Amino acid sequence: MQTFEIQGNNNISRLLVGEKLTNLETYLPESRTVIITDTVVKRLYGDLFPQRADVITIGCGEKIKTLDTVRRIYEQLIALDMDRTGFIVGIGGGIVCDITGFAASTYMRGVRFGFVASTLLAQTDASVGGKNGVNFGGYKNMAGVFSQPDFVICDMTLLSSLAKRELLCGFAEIIKHALIADVDMFRYLKENYSQALALNPQVIEKLVADSIKIKAAVVSRDELEQGERRKLNFGHTIGHALEQTGRMPHGEAVSIGMAAATAFSAAKGFISSQDVIRIIDLITRYHLPVRSDISPEQLLAAMRKDKKRTGAKIHFVFLKRLGEALVEAITFDELKELASCKIWQK
Repeated sequence: MQTFEIQGNNNISRLLVGEKLTNLETYLPESRTVIITDTVVKRLYGDLFPQRADVITIGCGEKIKTLDTVRRIYEQLIALDMDRTGFIVGIGGGIVCDITGFAASTYMRGVRFGFVASTLLAQTDASVGGKNGVNFGGYKNMAGVFSQPDFVICDMTLLSSLAKRELLCGFAEIIKHALIADVDMFRYLKENYSQALALNPQVIEKLVADSIKIKAAVVSRDELEQGERRKLNFGHTIGHALEQTGRMPHGEAVSIGMAAATAFSAAKGFISSQDVIRIIDLITRYHLPVRSDISPEQLLAAMRKDKKRTGAKIHFVFLKRLGEALVEAITFDELKELASCKIWQK
C-alpha cells in the first residue's frame, strides 16, 4: 500500500492506494457512521460494509447528481438522528463521492467524511482533492464546496467488476495527469497499455499512485483553485460542454476535450504537430474517442456557462510541452477561432 497526503486548509486528507474495502473499519471513528452508496455497489459489495454502519442507497448515473438527491440524503440523516459527531463514508464511483462529499460538508454545517473509491475514474480524480458538488439546471457541478475527506481508500480489487466502457473513462484522467505533469508517465502509459487495459495489478496500482501523487501535490499547493490547480482542468472545458450537449460519459468527453486542447496548443505554437500525433495515438491506444460531431457553436454556448469563465474570458489549459501545462485566460472569440481546428471534429 502507498499513502499520500493532501494538506487542506482545515485537515490532512490521507490517500491510501492499494488498501482494501474490508479494512474500512480500521479508519472509522467510534462515533456513529453512515454509508452512502449506490444500488450497484451495494449489490456487489454490501456484504463487506461494516456491520455497525447505517446505509443510505442512492441511484446511479449523472441524472441523480442533483440537489434533490442531496435533499433526500438530508431527510434520511435526520431520520437516523445523525448529529455533528457522526461520520459519513461514500462507497462508490465519482458520482457517489461527489454527492457524499457535498452532503457531508453541508449537513449541520459539516460532518467528517471519507471515501472508498470503487472506480478507476473516482480513484484518479473524483475522490481526490476535496471538490464536492452536484449539477444544477443541466450544468456541471454548479453547486459545490471545497472540503477534504479524512481518507480515500483506493481498492484495486474493486476495479475488476467495472464494465469496459466505465474502466476506459478512468484512463482518460490518468492520461491527463501524464500530459500536464509527467513525460515519463506518458512513456510508461504507451509502453504498458496492454497490461494497463488488462488490469495488471502492478501496472494499474503504479498508474493510480502516480496520478494521485501528481494531483495531491498540486492540490496541496492550491486547494481552492486560484492558480496552479486550474491545470488539472486540461480537457475539461470542452469535456464538460460535451457532457452537457452530447450526453456522453465524463471520461470520453474529457478524452475528446484533451484531443481538442492538444490541437489548440499546436495552433497556438506551443507544441509540434508530431506531439499532436503522439498524444492522439496514446489516447486511441486506450480505446478513447478523440473527435466529436457536436458543432463548435453548440459547445461555445455550453462553455459560456462554465465555472472557469471570468467575464468575457475563460481560463483554458494548453500544453506548453509534453508533461507541462499552461493556463491562459482567453476570449470566447479566440476560443471560437481555435474551435475551428478540424483535427478533433468528425
